[in-house]
Order: sequence, then structure tokens, then C-alpha cells
Amino acid sequence: MTIAHLRKEYLRERFDESDAHADPFVQFQRWFDEALKAELPEPNAMTLATATPGGVPSARIVLLKEVGGGGFVFYTNYESRKGRELAANPEAALLFHWVELERQVRIEGEVAKVAGDESDAYYRIRPLGSRIGAWASMQSTVLENRRQLEDRVADAGSRLGDDPPRPPHWGGYRLVPRALEFWQGRPSRLHDRLRYDLGPDGHWRMCRLSP
Repeated sequence: MTIAHLRKEYLRERFDESDAHADPFVQFQRWFDEALKAELPEPNAMTLATATPGGVPSARIVLLKEVGGGGFVFYTNYESRKGRELAANPEAALLFHWVELERQVRIEGEVAKVAGDESDAYYRIRPLGSRIGAWASMQSTVLENRRQLEDRVADAGSRLGDDPPRPPHWGGYRLVPRALEFWQGRPSRLHDRLRYDLGPDGHWRMCRLSP
């Protein structure tokens, strides 16, 4: 079988306007809860797409850590490629793909750093190895070899002990959406796509998109 012949028919569910909540955050929580109930692997994994001011895009998988404060929160190294791109161009997009449920959620909006105390609180609940790793890894920079990284981890561990503070170059971002799209797979590629757009009056408006 060739790549061109790979295909799947989506038959699980439909998603009509009558099924959708008027508040997209409530609708997202409904779908996220269903992903949790289905015991999907890493249901909080999402693609984060950023771009340079010149429009050169990049994408990677990150983990959703909170839905609150009017947005979607993730954590990373501020000096990583994504961090540098967000500093120069704070527009970004998120994509959840729950394959087993034949669903996607697309989110677009502006990104800003969360408050320092919020990043501190999350950092404290991370496993010790991850906290040490945040100090040791100069994310997105070139390494000579794996040993160089392991030496940095060992050095950071010996210096910082069992209760390291949050590195100043590491913390959270919150994407505040202006648009969300809920995608439910349907037969013959005639998918259900409901999009919410935030109007200038602060109210959400929903429409159906062609598949």
C-alpha cells in the first residue's frame, strides 16, 4: 500500500450547532473531559505553531498545563526558538488532535508570559529531574554530544540540591484566543467544523465552515 492509498473513514459522531455550547471554553472542557474519560495517551499534548516577524513558521508539540485566566497555558524555556519567536511575534496557534475520537481543536490568538508567581507555583510541583533539567538545558542551542548535556545536568544537580528555584529563563505562556475551531470527522471527508470568533463587543460568534 502506498501513502496515497492510506485513508480512514470517520464514522464515530456528528457535531451540530445544537450540540455546541455558546461559550467555546465550556465546549473545549467538554471535549477535553471526554478525551480524559477515553483514557487517550497524553490528551493535553498540543501542537504549538509560532512564526518569526518575517513569517517563517515552526511547530512543535507542547503540553497544556492549565485552561484559565481566559487562555491556554504552557511552560517552556524563554530562550528557546519558540520563546524567541514569541518575543518577536506574539501571535501563535494551538492544535489538539484526538485521533481516537476523530476530533481536532484549533486555537488562534495572542501569547503573553504568565505572572512570575504562577510560573513559580507550577515549577514547584514538577519532578526534581525536570526542575534540574530546566537549569541544565540551553534549549534549542547546539550540543557537541549527549555527554555535554549529561554533564550540565550533573553540575546543576550538585549546585542546586533538592529544592532548586525556578530559572529566570523558564516559565509559562498563556495564549488568549480570538478564534477556536472544533472539528469532528465525518464520512466522505464531509466533516463538521464549527468556528467561534471573538467579536469587538467581547461576545463569541459561532459559524459553520465548509469541510
